[in-house]
Amino acid sequence: MTGFRTERLGQTIQEKIGSLILEGKIKDSRVNSFISITKVDVSKDLSYADVYVSDIRGKISEKEVSGLQSAAGFIQSQLGAVMHIRKIPRLRFHKDTSVGDAFDLIKKIDALVETKSNEEILPRTNTNKDDIGRGGFVWFVVKKKL
Repeated sequence: MTGFRTERLGQTIQEKIGSLILEGKIKDSRVNSFISITKVDVSKDLSYADVYVSDIRGKISEKEVSGLQSAAGFIQSQLGAVMHIRKIPRLRFHKDTSVGDAFDLIKKIDALVETKSNEEILPRTNTNKDDIGRGGFVWFVVKKKL
């Protein structure tokens, strides 16, 4: 099985699971319509598919992932009806916190930019004669703006 085919199969699985969630066909109360499928990795022998899920609102809870895992049999049967392959991969659901982590990182950068807007950073070169033979380096001086 080539990498391109498994990648294409992963995209098909991602689209189908996403449509099942959006249409409300998964009846588990722990699964809500804010869940998003971010990535699907299919093994080379098509025996497993690792499905990474996140919540549009940020962090995803363990109960939402376990709700999807308990509905994995139903999801696999729905995939079998649509996909015409000999073996439907066994689904394993995992939390994907990258979306929430990205939002947190952006907030931290914004806060840092706001606090550093009152400071000026000036580059200085090393003038120590002992370090001249070892290659100079650049260091910075932070000066508060008044």
